Amino acid sequence: MMHSVGHYRPICQAAYQNDFGQVWRWVREDSKYINIQDGFNGDTPLICACRRGHLRIVSFLLRRNADVNLKNQVSKTKQNETLVRMLLDAGVDVNAADCYGCTALYYACEMKNQTLIPLLLEAQADPTIRNKNGESSLDIARRLKFSQIELMLRKAS
Repeated sequence: MMHSVGHYRPICQAAYQNDFGQVWRWVREDSKYINIQDGFNGDTPLICACRRGHLRIVSFLLRRNADVNLKNQVSKTKQNETLVRMLLDAGVDVNAADCYGCTALYYACEMKNQTLIPLLLEAQADPTIRNKNGESSLDIARRLKFSQIELMLRKAS
């Protein structure tokens, strides 16, 4: 039984699979499910929904005051402008880093996501934060020769 879907909690599974009804049912049953962390990698239902870009579930969880700063939400987000905006409006820490020390801005630069970068910079994302390999967002833009992005980051730093 344990091995059917990794160690995913049912609500995390439902959020991941975009099963809105199921998520709603769990939360209605007990509000502590909103921020429950998955035994496997500590993901919350919010992170699971973010990974897949399920906007309706994300906005439902945020309206129910899901904790946006439990773990590092933004860098795990499917790089989707609407989604990132929702998290930023909900007060997510834009400079939170994941276990590799990478921030959302770092990933946005790596993926050359030019709609997201200005959005993150506007929210005070710091292009000089270094990850565990000592590389910052600015460094990665330079290394990958994304000159437009490098210019944006320079203006911000």
